[in-house]
Amino acid sequence: MPPLPTDTPTKEVLQAAFDVSLPVSGGWGYTQDDALRIEQNPDNTPLAQFEHMLISMRLYLEMNLTRKEEERYGSINLNEKSRKRHTTEHIVLDEVCYTLTAMKESDYAKFIEEYKEGYGKDDFDVQEHFAKRKEATLTQEVTCWFDVTNVS
Repeated sequence: MPPLPTDTPTKEVLQAAFDVSLPVSGGWGYTQDDALRIEQNPDNTPLAQFEHMLISMRLYLEMNLTRKEEERYGSINLNEKSRKRHTTEHIVLDEVCYTLTAMKESDYAKFIEEYKEGYGKDDFDVQEHFAKRKEATLTQEVTCWFDVTNVS
């Protein structure tokens, strides 16, 4: 996925796209130098959960909101695979790796329709249906860097 531009502050982009004000700044977390800075932990949300929400928003922006309709992905899911904490004298960073799965929205709509029409019918092969869905699913690893100095 092409990285999101950095000409507008992260907080403003999230506010405009999702109508939510979050205590964040910095970059989008593509690299250590571009870490997404969490200024505070809202409502004592577990940090890993807040990080997951932020990377989910970033990926939805990258894979859906900033793309032409025929190129949009849906069914975007993330599962945390690993995490490392990097601490220096002045900065605390979380490096979190996720497994991402997503499917083109157009493909997903076709699969849902096929399932609705075929389910329960003798000639509908459920295993074949889900094998085709799996084949159409994009799976990749995504790493995000979070500056958690202010909340750790």
